[in-house]
Amino acid sequence: MIIRSLELTDYRNYGELAISFDEGTTVLFGDNAQGKTNILEALYLSATTRSHKGSKDRDIIQFQKSESHIKTILVKDDIETKIDMHLRGEKSKIVAIDGKKIKKAAELMGLCNIVFFSPEDLGIIKNGPSERRRFADMELCQLDQFYLYNLNNYNKIISQRNRLLKDIFFSPELKETLSIWDSQLVSYGSKIMERRASFAGQISEIIRDYHRKLSGGKEEIVVKYEPNVSIEDYGSEIEKSRERDVRAKMTTVGPHRDDFSFIVNGIDIRKFGSQGQQRTAALSLKLSEIELVKTITGDTPVLLLDDVLSELDSSRQNYLLDSIGDVQTIITCTGLDDFVNNNFKINKTYRISNGTAEAVS
Repeated sequence: MIIRSLELTDYRNYGELAISFDEGTTVLFGDNAQGKTNILEALYLSATTRSHKGSKDRDIIQFQKSESHIKTILVKDDIETKIDMHLRGEKSKIVAIDGKKIKKAAELMGLCNIVFFSPEDLGIIKNGPSERRRFADMELCQLDQFYLYNLNNYNKIISQRNRLLKDIFFSPELKETLSIWDSQLVSYGSKIMERRASFAGQISEIIRDYHRKLSGGKEEIVVKYEPNVSIEDYGSEIEKSRERDVRAKMTTVGPHRDDFSFIVNGIDIRKFGSQGQQRTAALSLKLSEIELVKTITGDTPVLLLDDVLSELDSSRQNYLLDSIGDVQTIITCTGLDDFVNNNFKINKTYRISNGTAEAVS
């Protein structure tokens, strides 16, 4: 699957935009704050219904406009698929595939798998657990509709339970209703934990070779899933935590507090790794994500690189560019020097300036 084209209307700083992409490498270059990342965000949004930055629809719609429209054309085996998405502020977005409105986001997920790599991802190892959970969730939601279903339901119940915990603080008699939410949490949460454990095992197998090559054969890496609670003890632990949860007015047990560890030569590099080790692991992780999509779906994902090259040294730049040969890649950057210096082939180039895209020959 490749992305052939994108059209935007009233999307962030774009009143109107029409842009096409090569099946190889397309580069979007220009000064900062001109709208390069907005294009990548729109592509990711059209494939997943979510902004990679977690932005709300109302924040994406152009100022003083009521709606934004994203139209994306995908091609697989010479067959075109059109995704139309209308963002409507506080209202639910409308999504249609080939003119047919879909009822659930799950119908869109997996149609076009995207791997998004930004400078922020280079901090995924050293940052907090929420960043690592978000990485796993973003990928698993594209690859596994059951995971998306379970995660959405789990998040809804967590929100409802937390609201109830706040109410219990003022109306203690409501405590009796907690068991209703707890049984549902355990049901959905256990399925999330099972899939995350499997995901960590798959990534750990794939990442080993990437990391070994990037470190010059000096380092061995293992990715481990660290659940907040075991599946076997989940039910009893959430029951034990009720008094604590009431005092805290929040749910303190469950997969929303999970983490993933990255062990290099026996050392947990989240806490004790150098910045170089952490960046190497993050790059290996993203390359592993591409390989995992290929393995599970039998298709090649689209890679979006958002100004990542400027954050990498020359050896990591070369390794990244050499590793994405068969992947449709859309890259943003401020200049073309890195590509010229490394003799890297660019198939299509656009200069992005103040919400416009000009093709450069």
